[in-house]
Amino acid sequence: MVAKKRKLNKFRAFAFILMILVFVGAGAAFGLFVVSLKDLPVWRENWLSFNAPSLFYDQEGNLIASVGTKNRLPVKIKDIPLQMQQASIAVEDERFYQHHGIDFQAIVRAAWYNLKSGGIQQGASTITQQLVKISFLSPSGALPERTLKRKIQEAILALLLERRLSKKEILERYLNEIYFGEGAYGIKAAAQTFFTKEPEELNLAETTLLAGLPQSPSNYSPLRYPLRAIKRRDQVLEAMLKNNFITQKQLEEVKKVSLSQILKPGKRNQYPYPYFVDYVTEQLVKNYGEEVVYKGGLRVYTTLDTRIQKITEKTLANNNNFPSSGRDSNGIVQPQGAAIILDPQNGYIKALAGGREHTHLRAWNRATSESRSPGSALKPIVVYGPAIELKGLGPASIVDDIPVKYGSYTPHNSDGRYRGLVTLRTALAYSLNVPAVKILMDEVGLPQALSFARTLGIPLEDKVQGPSTALGGLHKGVTPLQMAAAYATFANQGTFFEPTAILKIETTNNKVLYEHQLKPYPVMKPATAFLITDMLKSVIENGTGNKARLNRPAAGKTGTSDLGKDLWFCGYTPELVGVVWIGYDKPKAMPYEFGGRYPALIWQQIMQESLQNSPVSDFLPRPAGIVTATVDSKSGFLPGPNTPPDQTVTDYFIEGTVPTAEDHTHVLVEVCALTGQLASEYCPERITKVLIKLPYQVPDYVEDYNLRIPTEQCSLHNSFSIFGNEEIRERLKEELPLLKGILPD
Repeated sequence: MVAKKRKLNKFRAFAFILMILVFVGAGAAFGLFVVSLKDLPVWRENWLSFNAPSLFYDQEGNLIASVGTKNRLPVKIKDIPLQMQQASIAVEDERFYQHHGIDFQAIVRAAWYNLKSGGIQQGASTITQQLVKISFLSPSGALPERTLKRKIQEAILALLLERRLSKKEILERYLNEIYFGEGAYGIKAAAQTFFTKEPEELNLAETTLLAGLPQSPSNYSPLRYPLRAIKRRDQVLEAMLKNNFITQKQLEEVKKVSLSQILKPGKRNQYPYPYFVDYVTEQLVKNYGEEVVYKGGLRVYTTLDTRIQKITEKTLANNNNFPSSGRDSNGIVQPQGAAIILDPQNGYIKALAGGREHTHLRAWNRATSESRSPGSALKPIVVYGPAIELKGLGPASIVDDIPVKYGSYTPHNSDGRYRGLVTLRTALAYSLNVPAVKILMDEVGLPQALSFARTLGIPLEDKVQGPSTALGGLHKGVTPLQMAAAYATFANQGTFFEPTAILKIETTNNKVLYEHQLKPYPVMKPATAFLITDMLKSVIENGTGNKARLNRPAAGKTGTSDLGKDLWFCGYTPELVGVVWIGYDKPKAMPYEFGGRYPALIWQQIMQESLQNSPVSDFLPRPAGIVTATVDSKSGFLPGPNTPPDQTVTDYFIEGTVPTAEDHTHVLVEVCALTGQLASEYCPERITKVLIKLPYQVPDYVEDYNLRIPTEQCSLHNSFSIFGNEEIRERLKEELPLLKGILPD
């Protein structure tokens, strides 16, 4: 008899598999728990974290700054306003006084909220857990871990901590440890940094602002993102109202308080070379996080030249180097200024000053973060550079400085003049606007100009630029650092280097986190860079930048935006590149100022003193493929038989671009000796002149109008005018006595 097969019970099979999964999961969880216990940091009663500041060194390896929390001064809970304590509890851990280190209700609530939102939108860490994490589980030099094992350790240590310390002691240590942003660790540093106050002096508007910062200090910084900070403050107020810490009336009163009414950043310039140090700090925070930078004990080797930095800071601090100044409602001196000095051969930042004075840690850095219109300082980058590189033009190429219109846009020269036919060298030296726009639109083309600018590190967007781009009319603007990198490319024979301030970063255990590698990017021909440099030398020698003259070869360009809201000078020597900017933080017209005045003077002072001990050297010899030639200065062709001797110019050309044809625009023309108009058959006296013949006419206010062929024939000498106009008859009798008996009375 064959045994009957037993039918598989699906329910039993599912239950069996589920039971196995539960046992496996439980085993894995137990194993993870055991591993977490085994790797648990050793408990210490004096358990506050070891905070090692990061150390910054200059280009010579000398210590220049210590950035960290070693000078933090704890305060007692009795000196921390009750409203500050309540605000922190309301927004960070509203059940702080009910749980024992872990809030299981908050965990379930956060899990459900995150499940509904489809992402991690809400956390459940208690104040106790946060204190454990920042003070016990973030060893010096290590990046904070975000693993399940670390969360288990955090929970275990939180439970242990609650058994050893009271709630008041935990809250006190939390408020002395937590990071509030802008380098402020602890409530005392935060009160001083944002309000120049002691903790016990803080009011409700100030405490609620501070309480909202620890969740994301960088994103909620009131100094950088005021709208975000206000929104976060209002969330704190709502949380306090919900927990009955404040009344509805108090909430409404605080919401009416603006940041400008309470923010008074403390003067924390307690470290040298503050803007440079701030910039390096920003780069480090962006890459490694604030915890590591301020507590990780990094050793950071920089490109700083302390001598040049001191010169730059001193020059910017001199009120005589700026237009008439005052202070705004926040107490900041206006107009402001910025300067940056680079080594063109490698992009190393030698000096950096982001303002005329430094008011607080990681203050707004106008040299690296302020994007403003560069005015005519952009012309070499979007007009003359691509014209030479892409279109084969040169310093002696000709452009007609006459009225022109592109759609609804009509460019004008700053002095209201039109000079007529000029060379590109002249147009650049005197910063003529009309020729720049014409070259951009008629010769180079906007797309190619923008593409060329981007290779020099200037981030221009195609869709938002127009003809005014030639004059620095940008949608977004550029920073002084970006302009310095672009000009350094001209100084470095067409090779671009990304600017850098950091050479090497090491941890406390000598591990190299980062080491800078030079990455040269050849973005234009050396011949192009040579010609631009030679043209920019003319700007300083006899053009708009003459106040920047040095006792050594130098090249540069002035820049003045619309109504003088931004004033620039960008220049370089063979050794250094420097960019200077002046303007109001809230753009304001300075109609009688221009880049060739104060910015050029500041640049000249910085460069002159920085290079006073350096031997005078010229720019590198002209590269292969550069030749000289003499051409007609009104047509750009080789001098022809009619070219006047005073209308020739000798200049540099890229080999192969020297014109082969002779000038044909200068022609012999007969004009009336009396009127200067084209001679008619009735003109008794004629003069043969060499004049310029072009296929278009220009207005009579163009300055070389009289060098061009007249547009009309003589209106004085013709049959009608001679015999029908009494005034003309009398004039002719006086001029030509022989006609007295011939002409009728």
